[in-house]
Amino acid sequence: MMKEKLLLAIKYANEGNWDDAHKTVQSIENVYAYWIHANLHREEGDISNSRYWYSRANREFTEIDLKEEREVIKKEIEEEIK
Repeated sequence: MMKEKLLLAIKYANEGNWDDAHKTVQSIENVYAYWIHANLHREEGDISNSRYWYSRANREFTEIDLKEEREVIKKEIEEEIK
């Protein structure tokens, strides 16, 4: 169930549905959710909040393309969460 929610949050984000992506990811407590959360706040332009979530996800702040980063996150989720 968690895997599906994480992937749904990424889908929403890729569709430009920031609010639903954010609501979905807020309810999950794990490093992938934190990483998605960081990406979403970076997209929003809230860099300080984004840096906080990257830290929670044990990731370095990045400036790579947002959709490219979401594809990396998606790939890791698909490989790591069964």
